[in-house]
Amino acid sequence: MNPVPSPIACELFRQWQRARGGRTDPALRPFSRWWEDLLADAGLVSATERNDAERDIHALAADNGWVELKPVRNKRHLVERVVMPLNTEARWREAFGFVPPSDDEARQIREFTWESGLDFVRESRLNLSFAELRQLNEFLKQGGRERVMVPIKERSLKIFGDEKRLDLLLSSTLFRQDRLNLMKDLRCEVIGVPLAWKRGPSRASAQPLIVLENAATWHSYCRWNNDRNLFSAVVYGDGNRFADGIRYLADVFYELGGPRRVLYFGDLDQQGLVIPQEASCRAHSLGFPAVEPHLWSYRHLLTLGAGHGQPWESEPPSATLCDWLQTLAEPARHLFAIGHRLAQEHIGWEFLRGVNGSD
Repeated sequence: MNPVPSPIACELFRQWQRARGGRTDPALRPFSRWWEDLLADAGLVSATERNDAERDIHALAADNGWVELKPVRNKRHLVERVVMPLNTEARWREAFGFVPPSDDEARQIREFTWESGLDFVRESRLNLSFAELRQLNEFLKQGGRERVMVPIKERSLKIFGDEKRLDLLLSSTLFRQDRLNLMKDLRCEVIGVPLAWKRGPSRASAQPLIVLENAATWHSYCRWNNDRNLFSAVVYGDGNRFADGIRYLADVFYELGGPRRVLYFGDLDQQGLVIPQEASCRAHSLGFPAVEPHLWSYRHLLTLGAGHGQPWESEPPSATLCDWLQTLAEPARHLFAIGHRLAQEHIGWEFLRGVNGSD
């Protein structure tokens, strides 16, 4: 299996890269990560994303031992920790195009006259070849810092001839705080996935819009809205991608005839609370309305999910993170205090088709 297209494999490699830096001497211990932390860091929080990640990580373990999986004690069907064996590190480097420079290249890097802002490469351990560093240098030399702002993949293709290279480099030491800056130096930005959405019935044209974290719940709310005329639009947040794609609310507002309240409903867990609040901060910076909780949905989720929460091992969300839920903050804190989370899919079509209202 090729690990590059897999989001969970990309996150594992990014974290390995940060931990190992640019070292070329052999490590003494294999790199490993707790499975739940890896999922959270990758932003893979919906049921669909988690299932895909589990499928990919088991495939990587079965195919030539890219990883080793340590199961949960007494629950061997659950993954507790993912290990990257020492003898696979070279394969991971090669798959992601991170090949440490040779001794001759290292000498060339030290002796080359670099543009201002790239001087650090002489003494830093970076997993970029001399040729790639020259490509970056040429971009800056040709007035790269004065270019217009473009999406990251367009800039990556221009510099490296590979549209995905900058995405892989983002978490490397090349973009450490005191080194290169994506927007200032390379004049590009990460572009979120456009928002998928369905317009509500004409009788709901003045109503708020609602964003749903996961695809199944989005589908059920679309069906519900067709009958009940509650929302001017039903937007698919697509998990962690909503915060990155918040700029596309401008297109939704335009099609709907103007801004309106933005309601949100997602899973009750740490990432499910982080996503809308990060999105709300970005919305504020763009002059959009704040992202508010759809309290009716969360209230019924807490009621229907009582006694059916899924155990999880991550740290409970902070008290301030729960405050976003307003009057439901305390019940949510209680849920997290007993080590449980609730998937939004508890509020499914079978339930929605039998209720009439929403606040």
